[in-house]
Amino acid sequence: MSNRPLSPHLQIYKPQMTSVLSIMHRGTGIVISIGALLIAWWLWSIAVGSESYQQIHGFLNSMIGGIFMFIWTACTSYHLLNGIRHLVWDAGYGFELDQAYLSGKVVLVLTAIITLAVWLI
Repeated sequence: MSNRPLSPHLQIYKPQMTSVLSIMHRGTGIVISIGALLIAWWLWSIAVGSESYQQIHGFLNSMIGGIFMFIWTACTSYHLLNGIRHLVWDAGYGFELDQAYLSGKVVLVLTAIITLAVWLI
């Protein structure tokens, strides 16, 4: 039996844009899920009463809450745009390496634009 790894891993391969964007897609999905729990807490607090609502309102207006909401907005934008990119791939377009890199860059730029637009407008 050889000492080689059974499957490729990060110690062997250098990160490529496509693999990094794929990992980011999974990570943003996790952050979006945490944000969904926060939205559920917010809706629950509205139903329970003003005391509960004031707690979440205080959290969301704090610096930590604001940072989380900014990150959540960026993750939601990225996940949506990268999902559209994957739908285009599912339709059979954009598989060439230069096209894949270009679409990845477009997703990153549009994520920044949408996130800033949401927070500045």
